[in-house]
Amino acid sequence: MMRFNQSDFNNQRDRNKVVSAEDAVAVMADGDTICTAGFVGCGVPDELLIAIENRFLETGEPKALTLLFAAGQGDGKKRGLNRLAHEGLIKRVIGGHWGLIPSMGRMAVEGRIEAYNLPQGCISHLYRDIAAGKPGTLSKVGIGTFVDPRLEGGKIGSATHEEIVELIEIRGEDYLFYHAMPINVALIRGTTADTEGNLVMDREALTLDALAMAMAAHNSGGVVIAQVEQIAEGGSLDSRQVKVPGIFIDCVVQSRPENHLQTYATDYSPVYAGKIRAPTGNLAPMALDERKVIARRAAMELKVNDVVNLGIGMPEGVANVASEERILDLVTLTAEPGVIGGIPASGLNFGAATNPSGIVDQNQQFDFYDGGGLNIACLGLAQCDQQGNINVSRFGPKLAGAGGFINISQNARKVVFAGTFSAGGLKISTGKGALEILNEGRTCKFVKEVEQISFSGSVASANKKPILYVTERCVFELDERGLVLTEVAPGVDIQRDILDQMDFMPVVDNPREMDARIFRPESMDLLKQMAELTIPQRLKYDKAKRTIFINFENLHIRNRTQIKEIFDRVADICRPLDHRVDAVVNYDGFEIDKRLVDDYANMVNALVETYYSSVRRYSTKAFLRLKLKEGGPIS
Repeated sequence: MMRFNQSDFNNQRDRNKVVSAEDAVAVMADGDTICTAGFVGCGVPDELLIAIENRFLETGEPKALTLLFAAGQGDGKKRGLNRLAHEGLIKRVIGGHWGLIPSMGRMAVEGRIEAYNLPQGCISHLYRDIAAGKPGTLSKVGIGTFVDPRLEGGKIGSATHEEIVELIEIRGEDYLFYHAMPINVALIRGTTADTEGNLVMDREALTLDALAMAMAAHNSGGVVIAQVEQIAEGGSLDSRQVKVPGIFIDCVVQSRPENHLQTYATDYSPVYAGKIRAPTGNLAPMALDERKVIARRAAMELKVNDVVNLGIGMPEGVANVASEERILDLVTLTAEPGVIGGIPASGLNFGAATNPSGIVDQNQQFDFYDGGGLNIACLGLAQCDQQGNINVSRFGPKLAGAGGFINISQNARKVVFAGTFSAGGLKISTGKGALEILNEGRTCKFVKEVEQISFSGSVASANKKPILYVTERCVFELDERGLVLTEVAPGVDIQRDILDQMDFMPVVDNPREMDARIFRPESMDLLKQMAELTIPQRLKYDKAKRTIFINFENLHIRNRTQIKEIFDRVADICRPLDHRVDAVVNYDGFEIDKRLVDDYANMVNALVETYYSSVRRYSTKAFLRLKLKEGGPIS
């Protein structure tokens, strides 16, 4: 099959790059490696995918394609990449999320194609590295999960043998190396292109990896095909709005409207395009069921100015609770395809957002995520084992895929996994400050060993990352011993309702009662709770007096993470000094859970031994008098 000659295109400055979908996909040859843009239903080039499917069904060509995609692209039925699920058309698929393309997933699981599931962010970064001529992408993302070649190497099904993820040691640390490959054809999407191929995306909900994919294919000697809504005269577009310059695009296809929806649930919304901002009224309140109970407990982990990622499904309720509690504007919600701020949409609108502060490319978002930019992530809890491992990607013959879950869960500074304790028929009653289980779910989610490791508890524990597992009836935390039961809902019997419903015995560490506010219909008043001073705000060092003032007024120590933060912040102040300091501590209204008393005492002793020359404890009035030099202390 003869390709377009790019040098000829570049030499013909007045060339019209607009062609039909049929002519565009006619350049695809047997054995090509293609990549496709899209996130759920956002930015999916359906006109081009339909043309490929039709050509194959009519002619049997092209055959044996390799398909590369980062995010899931489909509606769980026929649209998106489901159109390419034909015997002979596809030879190999390397994808981030498979749950929305069940037809392709069945082919992978049954061994009818070669198939891989790699982290969404790593594939997104791979486009850039292919464009840059690098041999692959180096990352710590995936260590200890099913992507690690010491486990499964991301391979799916009996037909998949080649290792495309390699374990490499650099400076004594393990990394994964994701192999690059040339891209023969890139299928991208935009709003408008001029006849020279310059592309703008002003009506799209996301920009995704369009530029990186186009560069990757162009620099591989391949072809870039862009699907658009409309065509403009050459050179007429605002250059500052051009997302993909025409030098990277070989041909442009104007789509039929029905194949260019903004999302699979919305034809077009100016809100999702950032043209207008929607009224900022509260989200509809949730019923006080198990979903709201879980979302409420998860929302308690939010702090002022946190940058947050909420997974799809159960974690979406955290945004609703935050809205009800009037704290939504105190945090910044994000979504992995590039959304910063606003409220991420759900369902087949997932990926779009209402009133975002900005939209960045997907690969840039994963730069931010992988570098530790997320303060907290709330993700789904489908299956958990005694080591704290989580599986969200594979359940027998059902292939969901990990998507961005591995990047997010491995690199967020704190992770809350949220889900019901059991699945299939669970019914509860609540509303009076306690929980009653009316009907237990049929499926146990806390198993001895997960079917596939999407999140490695041992890696997180070794890195001392704070991890919580929140259910409607209890909360677990992760430490070096594994899963530790730390909270139990009022009204729940530990033995009957928790331990007897698990396939393993967790560490039972004198668990406290979950906050009764979670189980009552009225507001939990999280706004007041979040307005509490942070640990750094509670510390003040007086250089002249060589004294550190510590204001613990009304502080409630609920977990070991807070204890560690106190030690770390005090050490940050004292470590650079060449002398010990006096400590003045206000404990008025201070509370600590009984199970944490020993840990707290050990932390205080460590500070005394290392940094303090003396410690004085005062009531609020005396503390303020001393600090403001109004008088002497009252012990």
